[in-house]
Amino acid sequence: MDLAASGQPAGKQSTVGGQLVEAVVDTVQDEALIQTRRDQICDAALELFLEKGFASTTIRDIRARSGVNQASIYDYIANKNDILRRLLNKLWFRRDVPSLSDRLDHAGDASFEEIVADYFRDTWSKKRQGTLLVYRAVPHLQDDDRKAMRVRDEALIKALAARLRDHAGLSATDRRAEVLANLIIFISAFAPMRDWLQQDVDDELILRTVAAGVAAMIDQLAEESPADRET
Repeated sequence: MDLAASGQPAGKQSTVGGQLVEAVVDTVQDEALIQTRRDQICDAALELFLEKGFASTTIRDIRARSGVNQASIYDYIANKNDILRRLLNKLWFRRDVPSLSDRLDHAGDASFEEIVADYFRDTWSKKRQGTLLVYRAVPHLQDDDRKAMRVRDEALIKALAARLRDHAGLSATDRRAEVLANLIIFISAFAPMRDWLQQDVDDELILRTVAAGVAAMIDQLAEESPADRET
């Protein structure tokens, strides 16, 4: 339900650093109550978005599932798209799951393969619900939100490509680092969607195998001669 369909004001807009823009809905002053009600609303919406899909879920459905009454639900959220933004910020743009480039910046004594494995372990577990939500809801994002997600993805790829070039000793113009950065981020995000292909394989074995494969790809680039890198 967009604004035109809901008849509700969007509220002011607040930019969350590195995340999607959430509406500022400030009619209620009790911060604890706001958090409680928004959690109820967002938790119910997540269940419904994953069960029925974003387009088929209405504010009425969310209100009924959450237990927040119709008269007050707009005291906590602006509309259905605002709920989606809040869920994506919470589940997809999780602040407690550092990017691989950030991890490489603070690697310490850990090996490249170990860092990659830890990265996949976190993204495949902590961001699983976010992955499912993105897969099902992104086609329904508004244009500004879609652009913001693309800009963020491009920045992640650029930052990771720079770290991969440093690790493999590649030149600043070697575009293969960007190809691998894109592939790694894709694997981190959407590999869990293919669980049905390896239900009888231990999760840790899958993780270690994929991490070793990523490390081997980087090592292969590092071992190539300068002449090879120009081709």
